[in-house]
Amino acid sequence: MPASATAAGPLSATATVIAILAGELFLGEAEGHLDGSGTLSIHSQKTPDLTCGGQFTSSAELGGEGQLHCSDGSSATFRFQRLGMRKGHGTGRFSRGAMSFSYGLAAHDAAPYLSLPKGKILAYTGKELALVELPDSLSPTRD
Repeated sequence: MPASATAAGPLSATATVIAILAGELFLGEAEGHLDGSGTLSIHSQKTPDLTCGGQFTSSAELGGEGQLHCSDGSSATFRFQRLGMRKGHGTGRFSRGAMSFSYGLAAHDAAPYLSLPKGKILAYTGKELALVELPDSLSPTRD
């Protein structure tokens, strides 16, 4: 899924979200409004019917914060920093583990901001972004 930051309305914009929640890849979109408020909607790549939605507030000076509620009853609180008007990254506390995410960034730009599970990388499998095993050629050498 390529990064996008397209107009969603006269006073809002959307951006692609890539998130790692408890070691699982979630993808979706965030819609931010000129006043700093916004909404977030993501789904599990592994289990597409597991969806999460939430709200956030942000400012250029302070960054942002928000809450997320998922269809399985799990939830998260998060904070983020802007890297520009329509892109940034953050971390949070998910009820099932750690949370890290980016918005408005392509997968290769997002990876440094994400806490990927050990031995996994972000890669496209066909047209789908997925967490895949690190190729042996890229694995650290072992004694």
